[in-house]
Amino acid sequence: MNVNSIPEKEVVAIILYSSLFFMIVAVALIVFFYFSRKKIIQKELEKRDLILAHQKEQLYAVIITQEEERKRIAQDLHDDISSKLNVVSLNSYLLTSANLTEIETKEITANIISITAKALDNSRKIAHNLLPPVFDKFGLHAGVEELCEEFESSKSVKVSYENKIDFDESEKDRHLHVFRILQELMNNSLRHGKASEISIIFDQVDGTSNCFYKDNGIGFDSKNPENQKGLGMKNIDSRISFLNGSITIKSDINKGIEVLFTF
Repeated sequence: MNVNSIPEKEVVAIILYSSLFFMIVAVALIVFFYFSRKKIIQKELEKRDLILAHQKEQLYAVIITQEEERKRIAQDLHDDISSKLNVVSLNSYLLTSANLTEIETKEITANIISITAKALDNSRKIAHNLLPPVFDKFGLHAGVEELCEEFESSKSVKVSYENKIDFDESEKDRHLHVFRILQELMNNSLRHGKASEISIIFDQVDGTSNCFYKDNGIGFDSKNPENQKGLGMKNIDSRISFLNGSITIKSDINKGIEVLFTF
């Protein structure tokens, strides 16, 4: 009987130890998956926090840009339009004066007409900067063509423009961001880069729209992150984000700038 009971005890022991082993493995797996899941959730939360922080930075950059634009427009209206209208008002008041000769009346009237015409012309320029009529009516390609012509009319820069994309007019809201990016880049090339030549090429690669921009200006050290923290660059970065695009900037001192952005 003892001989028969020994194997039976061993079987029970094996079963018990096996059950204990599997229980330990099961607990270990549960703990492992718990902490792994916790780590994944933590990383997702951190990623979400980074996205929210980035969105806040974008929103802040857009708000700052809008405020700067409003200040510029207000300054233009005050310095130019308001001052001219004040002169028109003063001249109009002079016309009510007694004993004006015919020659004086004609001179004052001619002055009012001249200043009013200048005020109208400048108000059109301000409105044009807000939203170019050509862009609004004919789209991005026509808007960029006109932008290039305007810069060339200054006689200080030559602009080469080539377009290989058939732009969808239903995406005009998105294209306005592209237009503003080019406007910012061209202003920087002229104002800061002292460039005499600018090149703009639109092309499509693997279904992605690309813009290649280049100038021959004085350039800057693009490896230094401090050189890419200006308001203009923040404005460009925020617009690129809205377009779900990417941007690469290459520049060296006295070697101009090369910019490739997708949209």
